[in-house]
Amino acid sequence: MDRLIAMCGLVCSDCPGFVATQANDIVTLEQLAEQARSEYNVPEATAESVRCDGCLSASSRKCSYCAECGIRLCGVQRGVENCAFCVEFPCERLTGFFKMVPAARVMLEEIHSFQ
Repeated sequence: MDRLIAMCGLVCSDCPGFVATQANDIVTLEQLAEQARSEYNVPEATAESVRCDGCLSASSRKCSYCAECGIRLCGVQRGVENCAFCVEFPCERLTGFFKMVPAARVMLEEIHSFQ
């Protein structure tokens, strides 16, 4: 499978929620929901709420945070493949995100360099 790069530079196809969704692995989805409840204080997390077809999918199945992600929504509104293709790359919103997830910066900078 090709790598699916999220709007923010995360690799959707490496995400346990994406992998479990594609495999219809309910056991892993239940484990991910439990992890969200216990480690990330998301008491309403269910196997269904952690199902995800990827950030850029037309499907409505996106894990709870990704469905509401401001970076994703911005990119969708701008009609870009991901943030590396945006004329404002890297923006202030991404800079804050990159502090938490530096690997996402590396991914988007690599993509941006090939444009």
